[in-house]
Amino acid sequence: MSYDAFQVVREFEKAVAEYCGSPYAVTVNSCTNAIFLCCKYLGVTDVEIPRRTYVSVPMQILHSGGRVLFRDELWSGEYQLRPYPIWDAARRFTSAMYYPGRFVCLSLHWSKILGLQQGGVILTDNFGAAEWFKRVRFDGRREGVPPADDSFPMLGWHMYLSPEIAAQGLVKLHFLAKHNDDLPNDDYPDLSRMEIFK
Repeated sequence: MSYDAFQVVREFEKAVAEYCGSPYAVTVNSCTNAIFLCCKYLGVTDVEIPRRTYVSVPMQILHSGGRVLFRDELWSGEYQLRPYPIWDAARRFTSAMYYPGRFVCLSLHWSKILGLQQGGVILTDNFGAAEWFKRVRFDGRREGVPPADDSFPMLGWHMYLSPEIAAQGLVKLHFLAKHNDDLPNDDYPDLSRMEIFK
């Protein structure tokens, strides 16, 4: 793969940011990993989430070094990982959905609104955080730069969105409606009852 192939990823990120109304959009390979990176960046400790959500959310809180607390909440489209400015918006993808000061995690999965093979996005207005996310999602280096030409100043994870999926995303986003209803979320189990989270 040519290293400049990552230009299409940057174009997709710009298009998502414009559509959602955020200054920056950073893609990763899943919403799960978007949540993980936000938790790592903010150094979370105690994190409170609804007891009915997707099982990977509390797992990522734990993997990032935090502790999970559950609350009763009826939610639609998105909810906050309290008290942090992290929002799980895996069931929402619509225009002008971003609010300042948040880290909003989106899902691009085939079962979600944009419907790609895989993928996630972090919406943010924090330039420093966006640059950190871009670096750590790609093994701590810069995408589009051959490994021999990079300095690897930090540890990272292998969770970038491939150029092929980004190209598909650009096409689908071009035809996506300006407003999309939230997806239903009434099929989640009560995670507070699971032994692994007690």
